[in-house]
Amino acid sequence: MSANIKRSLVINGRKTSIALEKEYWEGLAEIADSQGRSFATVIEEIGKLSSSNGLASSVRVFILRHFRRLR
Repeated sequence: MSANIKRSLVINGRKTSIALEKEYWEGLAEIADSQGRSFATVIEEIGKLSSSNGLASSVRVFILRHFRRLR
């Protein structure tokens, strides 16, 4: 895995940032593109459904589950 890349987003009208490895950003881009949505929109949805493990961890799990379902 590569080093974390930090990106700033506006979610629910609030600025926030999230740091993920390049590979996770690529996976998230693929998911967002396939759904015709932005990173922020997908991450906002994940945040609403996530537990208290932290947003970055919830995003990683979401991406993993998404691609496992495709197998």
